[in-house]
Amino acid sequence: MIEIYIDGASQGNPGKAAVGYLIYNGGQLVKKEGIYLGIQTNNFAEYMALIFALVESMDMNQKKAKVFSDSQLLCEQINGKYKVKNKNIYPLFVLAKNIIAKFEEFSITHIDREKNEEADKLAEEAIGFLI
Repeated sequence: MIEIYIDGASQGNPGKAAVGYLIYNGGQLVKKEGIYLGIQTNNFAEYMALIFALVESMDMNQKKAKVFSDSQLLCEQINGKYKVKNKNIYPLFVLAKNIIAKFEEFSITHIDREKNEEADKLAEEAIGFLI
C-alpha cells in the first residue's frame, strides 16, 4: 500500500495555483512533484493534486493507496460526507471518483497542515517558479 501526501495552493482565490504531492512505497519516497496550474482556485488545486497523484500511482501499477490531505473539504467530498456544490469543481470530483474506482483499496484522510508541510512546500515552490 502506497502513501500519498497532497496539497493544492493558490495565491489569491482565484490566483496563481499549483499542486504538490509525495508518494511513498514501503516508507521510501518514490516520487515528489510540484506542478503549476495557472490561475485557479484553491479547491481546484486541491482536486488536481489528488488527480495527478492518483494517475502517477496508477502509472506505477499501484492498486492500493492511502491519501493524506490538509483539505477537509476535499476529504469530506471524496468520502461522501459533503456534497459538491461548486459547478466548476464537480467535473474534477467525478474524474477523481472514476480514478479511485480503479484502485482495489483506497482511503483519504484529513490531516493537520503541520503534517503536510512537504507537499505544501512543493506547491508553493511551483507557484513561485512560474509567472
